[in-house]
Amino acid sequence: MVLGFCGEVATYYAKYRRGYPPAVVDAMAEAFGLDVDDVVVDLGCGTGQLTVPLAGRVRAVVGLDPEPDMLTLGRRTAEQAGVANISWVLGADRDLPSLGRLLVNRAGMVSIATAIHWMDRDSLLPAARSLLRPGGGIVVVTNGTPLWLQDSDWSRTLRECLQQWLGRQLTTSCQTDEDGRRLNQQALSSAGYRVVASSVDYVAELTVDDIVGGVFSAMSAEQLPPPLQRDRFAGQLRDALGNQDDLTEHVRVWLQFGHLT
Repeated sequence: MVLGFCGEVATYYAKYRRGYPPAVVDAMAEAFGLDVDDVVVDLGCGTGQLTVPLAGRVRAVVGLDPEPDMLTLGRRTAEQAGVANISWVLGADRDLPSLGRLLVNRAGMVSIATAIHWMDRDSLLPAARSLLRPGGGIVVVTNGTPLWLQDSDWSRTLRECLQQWLGRQLTTSCQTDEDGRRLNQQALSSAGYRVVASSVDYVAELTVDDIVGGVFSAMSAEQLPPPLQRDRFAGQLRDALGNQDDLTEHVRVWLQFGHLT
């Protein structure tokens, strides 16, 4: 899981990636009976969009990510929020067995939020079982559809601008669609988990800067264009959106809970 989400991309990620409403953390706590005695592992934690709110519900969280810049910004966000019970650890999904030897049968939950498409489900999900306490489990989170694939006028405009800018069609959903969730369901079931799915809906008001920043946060450091080109794209998108006042994003967060059996 080496993605190149470093440097300025990590900065865009920290500033513009969607967070999670409290109802998402509530659903996780209820599913696995999380309390102040629990330890949680947030795998592929990024800059802490889920890690930080989880820390308010449990004794400790381990945020694991392969990008040092992501971890640095996550640590900074936690410090600014006064959250001190997170361990930010450099590592990827293949490192979970090593972590399991330290947390054997102690973790209440392993969370994988908008990151499982970068991981090897077939090896990861069985390996995670050794970490989990009785009643614990895995949650795979899908935080909405990519900005450029939504069913709204502004999203269609964004997609047209991006396709013109990049010179190719954009169809990849980062496995946030039904097919991606089916892969998660099958992999969790094959690894011996009992799978329960639920969802949380919320509405977010966006600005053009939010949209542009969200796009750049999805690129690798190698793909991110120079600043002048970024400014040019932002201007083109702003002109294309014209008088579109409704930049509302209707987000459905899918939660696929894998319970130990």
